[in-house]
Amino acid sequence: MSTIFTVALNKLIDEFKLEAIYLPVDPSQILISSSEVNRPGLYFAGFHEYFDCQRIQILGKAECGYLANITEEARRESLKRFFMEKPAAVIVARSLEIFPEMYDYAKEYAVPVLRTSESTSSFLSGLISKLNVELAPRITRHGVLVEVYGEGILLLGESGVGKSETAIELVKRGHRLIADDAVELRKVSNKTLVGTAPENIRHFLELRGIGIINARRIFGMGSVKVTEKVDMIIQLELWDQNKVYDRMGMENEFTEILGIELPSLTIPVKPGRNLAIIIEVAAMNNRQKKMGYNAARELLEKLGMASSETTSTDTDWNAY
Repeated sequence: MSTIFTVALNKLIDEFKLEAIYLPVDPSQILISSSEVNRPGLYFAGFHEYFDCQRIQILGKAECGYLANITEEARRESLKRFFMEKPAAVIVARSLEIFPEMYDYAKEYAVPVLRTSESTSSFLSGLISKLNVELAPRITRHGVLVEVYGEGILLLGESGVGKSETAIELVKRGHRLIADDAVELRKVSNKTLVGTAPENIRHFLELRGIGIINARRIFGMGSVKVTEKVDMIIQLELWDQNKVYDRMGMENEFTEILGIELPSLTIPVKPGRNLAIIIEVAAMNNRQKKMGYNAARELLEKLGMASSETTSTDTDWNAY
């Protein structure tokens, strides 16, 4: 059974500076569990199928205009039936007037009513984005997440392989740390995975022989970031002389997390290898591949060894 995540209403109130018209209890006790929202215009007009009371209900000009243009009796009946459904919360956009009947029924059926000065479309966009992050399916992985040249790189590997030491070197070189040791990954869309650190260990790193350090305190605010999209996974492993490692980069490898396939590399670790520089190059090379350029395929073409299959799927980046 999948876990159901929630976000407290007070977090949304603080985030969007919402005006509280009526709150039946402390907003920290009101939990929102649906990332989808609804505009109940059709419900007011009489179509009551498919109404989901778990969703936040947004009233804009169209909904309030419709309620203003029907008789008082019809408005009271429509609003009473609406609030009897006990929606998760009702938010009125554009600082529109709150009908007295709306306040009465909200109080009777214990439904939170809030108001924002933002336009309906603008507020909907921001609210959906926020809910997608807060209520996204998530998993925690042991690793390090860093931002390198704008690419979110998730470093994985056995304990002691050098993930944190590599992260410190990258931070010293001007890149940013998002999470060390525990990385919370959230699936915010069907194509996007976002990583962050649990709040209680955010900005901290463990270095064997030194102990716990605070990257933000030592390297400054520019060295850390709260969240970052995961663009690539790099698996660090101790060098195995019996294993054959990829030396050309012809084939793209992927690792699946929460149903999303992410480009991945396996980098062997041994004394003398500068992992920070290798990861910087990997980040830049990954960006080039996303833009359609593959250095290995270009080399094979110049050597006359490329087949039609190796070139047909690539964009000629030089044409741009």
